Amino acid sequence: MTISVVIPTLDEAACIVEAVESVVAPGVEVIVVDGGSGDDSCRLARKAGARVLVSPRGRARQLRIGGEKSTGNVVLFLHADTRLESGWQEAVRRALSDPECAGGAFAFRFAERGARERWIEWGVALRIALFRLPYGDQALFVRRDVLERMGGIPIVPMMEDLDLVRGIKRAGRLQMLASRATTSSRRYARRGGLRTVLRHQYALLGWWLDWDRERIAERVGR
Repeated sequence: MTISVVIPTLDEAACIVEAVESVVAPGVEVIVVDGGSGDDSCRLARKAGARVLVSPRGRARQLRIGGEKSTGNVVLFLHADTRLESGWQEAVRRALSDPECAGGAFAFRFAERGARERWIEWGVALRIALFRLPYGDQALFVRRDVLERMGGIPIVPMMEDLDLVRGIKRAGRLQMLASRATTSSRRYARRGGLRTVLRHQYALLGWWLDWDRERIAERVGR
């Protein structure tokens, strides 16, 4: 079972090396899809061991291109400010050794360990327990044939990660791993923790109710 890791970037020079180095391993293809960075993201990603593709800006589009150009039996989508812990590929292969498993996600953890971060982690754990609905910052992975039957990552303004989760669930079982994806809390620090959480909840409600994605993106500042 071969794994392709797809990482979308846009001016991520500060963190891309750590993300790539966390997933480089035998039998793992690492693809960085850059959306027009003005910094050293592409050079640093190549130096760290990734294959770099250039794409029009837009995370969904970048993920779709990366998925289409990858070659692995399994495609894992990783945010540039997220890293996986040692042994992650064995955890993925072990989950997918069950033919009923169509894909999955990792446990969520912030790199920063303040009270705000722990509160948000608790909210994520509650969402997973109640709805089994991981987000893209939990490093979603999917069997290639499932992704192809979905038609690839949909080109939408936002919440393409939830569309992927829905596609995985329709195809089979979604496995939540104990292995962690550790991500930065920078967007909460930049926009405010409570405000960002409320925006996420508004967007999630809109996704459930099938509201217009363009309008949701405008309302949440994307």
